[in-house]
Amino acid sequence: MSTSSSRRAATMDMTSGPIAKNILLFSLPLLAGNIFQQFYNTVDSIVVGNFVGPEALGAVTANLPATMMLISLFMGFSSGASVVISQYFGARNEEKLRRAVHTSIVATLLISIAMTLLGLFLTPFLVRFMSTPPEIADLAMVYLRIYFAGLSGLMFYNMGSAILRAVGDSRRPLYFLIFCSLCNVFLDLYFVIRLRMGVAGVAYATIISQFLSTVLVFLVLFRTKEIYSITLKEMRIDTELLRRIIEIGLPTGVQLGLTSFSNVFVMGYINHFGAGSTSGWGAYQRIDAFTVLPVMSIAIAVTTFVGQNAGARNVERIKQCVRSSLFMGLAVTVFLSAVLFMLAPDAIGLFNKDPEVLKYGTLFLRMIVPLDFLICFNQCYAGALRGMGEARAPMFIMLFSFVIFRQIYLFAATHITDSIYPVALAYPVGWALCSVLMVLYYRHSNWEARVSSGAF
Repeated sequence: MSTSSSRRAATMDMTSGPIAKNILLFSLPLLAGNIFQQFYNTVDSIVVGNFVGPEALGAVTANLPATMMLISLFMGFSSGASVVISQYFGARNEEKLRRAVHTSIVATLLISIAMTLLGLFLTPFLVRFMSTPPEIADLAMVYLRIYFAGLSGLMFYNMGSAILRAVGDSRRPLYFLIFCSLCNVFLDLYFVIRLRMGVAGVAYATIISQFLSTVLVFLVLFRTKEIYSITLKEMRIDTELLRRIIEIGLPTGVQLGLTSFSNVFVMGYINHFGAGSTSGWGAYQRIDAFTVLPVMSIAIAVTTFVGQNAGARNVERIKQCVRSSLFMGLAVTVFLSAVLFMLAPDAIGLFNKDPEVLKYGTLFLRMIVPLDFLICFNQCYAGALRGMGEARAPMFIMLFSFVIFRQIYLFAATHITDSIYPVALAYPVGWALCSVLMVLYYRHSNWEARVSSGAF
């Protein structure tokens, strides 16, 4: 592997050096990127909530479970590609690393075409399936159709960023995401306020910004001199590596997809209480996302860290990584949760000051935010297991906790009482069960022997 100064600047070798420092340095750009991404998603909601109305706010925010459900399989695929590439990077296997990179790009093209067509076809069904209130159903349909039409931009950006993160480069994806976020904010304001395009303007702003970030990340991949560079003549699928990427990524994608499918049901329960509840839930989700972003970024860093150290067969560094990441995640999540709990009414008021939206949004925030710390356990341990190529166990644990158990809980709770309180607690109850099961599996599985032998 080349040891040029340019490589050292662009990548990060996590198989040596201070563990906590490596995790922190790698996760900070991820966190900043996630904040900017959430920022422009939040601006979408603030703009439509204040300049179009509460119905438009509900239409934009109610779509999240539906869009996540369809793109989750690809997110799993990009996660699998990142793990495979990071393992070859840690093992210093340049030939397979390059083949894995090009296989990932070609597969992304095929998947993006299929998912765009599927999303457009399913849009009317998804709107009906979520029991979307009639007053916002047409607006939700408009948003979804435009969003799915531009889905390929999001997919190519995610895959390009996954490749860069796999070799330890989390800075340039951050720069591109900052650029994308600023473009999205400008276009939101221009399309919605100046051109009065409403919900459609927000959707167009999102997909245009995503395509711009895709252009930037691919300029880097085509022009770089590093081993992960891409060339047109190498664009082919290596079936063996594709199978390995799918074996690692499919469980994650299935888990994310079915969890999002479960969230569609949750959204249906929330929608049952009216448009004010729908908009309040959407505002809560946009705000609470900022609380969990740090631990989500740390978990991504853990996956890359463990992937590289699994390739180097370094068991002790993996153990220390999990302990350090969990401590960091808990510390920042508890602090942010306390701040949000106190500022809940003001935070919801940023989106819309309708009394019903304020009532429900504040209720959701103050019930759920104090329990966000539970996410730290399942995310950090799942990130470690995926980094070593063990993606099936996190999939089964999360599917059971977030899909099967959560649906049983919601069905039982709503047949016992018609109160919204047990519905709001459906998320934290699933997080708690998932965390307990994930920690137990990590401690009692034989991952140490597999990593030591290279059988990952």
